Amino acid sequence: MTDAPVTTPRQTVAVIDYGMGNLHSVKSALEHVAPEQHVVVTSDPAVVAAADRVVFPGVGAIRDCMAEIKRLGFDTLLREQIATGKPVLGICVGMQALMDHSEENGGVDCIGILPGKVRFFGENHTDSTGAHLKVPHMGWNQVHHNDHPLWDGIPQDSRFYFVHSYCVIADDASLVAATCDYGFQFHAALNRGNLFVAQFHPEKSHTVGLQLLKNFLHWDGKA
Repeated sequence: MTDAPVTTPRQTVAVIDYGMGNLHSVKSALEHVAPEQHVVVTSDPAVVAAADRVVFPGVGAIRDCMAEIKRLGFDTLLREQIATGKPVLGICVGMQALMDHSEENGGVDCIGILPGKVRFFGENHTDSTGAHLKVPHMGWNQVHHNDHPLWDGIPQDSRFYFVHSYCVIADDASLVAATCDYGFQFHAALNRGNLFVAQFHPEKSHTVGLQLLKNFLHWDGKA
């Protein structure tokens, strides 16, 4: 008699939908790297709470995003889910919304799970030579990362895809998982415990972005 093959239990990945942005590309990228896992886009708090992993993406103006996040109770739910120890990934505005405060829309208080602020690049943004830099920061840029498990298999200074006019500066340097330079150095990714957040869009960053998503889907939530 031969031993039965060992199978990995199917996990559920909840992509939080609070009505801000097309989440199809996030869902498709997750399904591509882990077809054995069940990926669901949902605005149902019960589905998020029951999931094994949570992805918190977002695009758009922070005032509108925060209004919907609070209306749906996702601010409280995210705190609860992070507290359970399950892996949570924030993307773009999903990262910014977890900070204390954003300068966007005249100043907006965010969820406040991660200490730090979201600041505007500026109307007349320049590099160190004084050359004009377009805002929003849109396109490919190098990311310099630490040795966190989500960077496994991703070469140092790989290029990821960004679309943003506001950037994160964390108060606590120990949270910084990656930096990027666009006129000045900003924090491209942060990590605390089972929470990892990124300003860039891994779902639009080709091979290295897919590798990061694959790493997340196999991550145990520990650094």
